[in-house]
Amino acid sequence: MNISLYIAQRYAISFSKNKAINIITGIASLGIIASTMALFVFLSVFSGLKEFTLNFANATDPDFKVETSQGKFFTLSSKQEEQLRKSNLIASYSKVVAERVYFLYDEKEVVAEIKGVDQNYASVTHFNDHLYMGEWLSPKTEEVVVGAEISRKLALGLFDFNHPLEVFAPKPGKGSIENPEDAFNSAQLFPSGVYSVNEELDGTFVFCDITLAQNLLELKANQFTSLEIKVKPQSSEEEIRNSLQTILGKNIKIKNRAQLNDSLYKMLQSENLFIYLFSTLVVILTLFCLAGAIVMIIIDKRDHLKTLYNIGLTKTAIRNIFFTQGILITFFGLLIGLALAILIILAQQHFSFIMITETMPYPVLFEWNNVLIVVSTIVLLGIISSWIASGTVTKSVFK
Repeated sequence: MNISLYIAQRYAISFSKNKAINIITGIASLGIIASTMALFVFLSVFSGLKEFTLNFANATDPDFKVETSQGKFFTLSSKQEEQLRKSNLIASYSKVVAERVYFLYDEKEVVAEIKGVDQNYASVTHFNDHLYMGEWLSPKTEEVVVGAEISRKLALGLFDFNHPLEVFAPKPGKGSIENPEDAFNSAQLFPSGVYSVNEELDGTFVFCDITLAQNLLELKANQFTSLEIKVKPQSSEEEIRNSLQTILGKNIKIKNRAQLNDSLYKMLQSENLFIYLFSTLVVILTLFCLAGAIVMIIIDKRDHLKTLYNIGLTKTAIRNIFFTQGILITFFGLLIGLALAILIILAQQHFSFIMITETMPYPVLFEWNNVLIVVSTIVLLGIISSWIASGTVTKSVFK
């Protein structure tokens, strides 16, 4: 066995005659355990919150969304539709027409986005699962499904055929407008359901049949603003993009879920980085305690070091004793802290000890990536602090 490793093991498991040294070493070891637990728990809590947040977006967004890169609307031919239907990569797709319009109800008004969808929309996204009142709209009707925030602002009722919801959309064209009444297309709508996802989405969309939206915007039957696509489980993103460009041409933009929620993903990544850096700062402070403990051990073992030096151990070998001791303390602290933290996270995941509300447990998520991050961080910082502390072994120690 390597003599430096052997002596480091003896120093690590034996107690010093000096009680203060034992207390300092114990505090450093407990600090490593606690900081390891804190780092892993913080990362796991954020992973849970991230998944909880993205679940709302994933529940309402398609796997892929296709838009034109030139203008607002694009034309889909019958041949292209046939190719989409026969594609072995696409499970389902929905044609969508969307535009910001003006809504009026009982002298109350709001500007929101009308979103015309076809019958396949429910199989592409799960928006209809978020209805908390009424039912999803029927095709080829004037029924609409509104967000909870829009419903609140307009004080809408469901299936009120005596008081329709009016919608106004600017007519396409150029030139001056002589009669304001001729500047807008209008329609009367009848709310059949109210959805609730989050505050932003609840105030954004009013869903209607796609034909109604096309008539309101004076579009042709084969003109759309986007295609929303659900892909088959084994389809790769590269295959999907290549297939869609082959079918629809090069003048399209294809966005996946992350790109559809670009600002949300960037915000979550920034928050994750901040939490990691903050937790790592705690670990750094703890491992400086370890460095201080090793320095105190070097001072306490000064007589032993003179003996080891006199019997032939080099200064480098003696430094390696304390470097190895620091690594051992770090390793066992990491092992114990990580095991305890994993138990806490798994217990919360399966038994929900901590609750936000009576029915909603605090979200946490065990991920192997977080284990790797914690191990890498603690080991790297442990090596650095041990190396710094072992560097205090100089010739003056042996005099």
